[in-house]
Amino acid sequence: MIKPPLSLAALPLLALTLPGIAQAQSEAALPTPTTASAALTLTLESQGDIERRIVVYQCDGDLTLSVQYVNAAPNFLAILPVEGQSLVFATTLSASGARYVAGPYEWWSHQGEATLRDLTQDEDADPLATCAETSNTP
Repeated sequence: MIKPPLSLAALPLLALTLPGIAQAQSEAALPTPTTASAALTLTLESQGDIERRIVVYQCDGDLTLSVQYVNAAPNFLAILPVEGQSLVFATTLSASGARYVAGPYEWWSHQGEATLRDLTQDEDADPLATCAETSNTP
């Protein structure tokens, strides 16, 4: 016998017929982890050599940023911490220097200086960070 698919209209009826299960699930409070971590492996095919550099920047307010640059033509990425998370920035058009974006954020580096901006703020707003390169490790 073929069973017809369960319609969405039947779902509230199921909940009404199984109150013990719903109550048991709501009473069994699961502990919330205070931290979580995950790993991501990203495979990039490149038309040439792949270069990975780590650049340390000293920023306003005693903030130090360690930025990983991955150059795998045609993909050029910058990985940096923003608000406690490592974000992957992809390169975009720039008149000069290297400009990267991730979500609402922009990382712009040029001749040893860099700025981090929130693009949802007014264009005249101060950058989130203004930084100067202190070391460059291949």
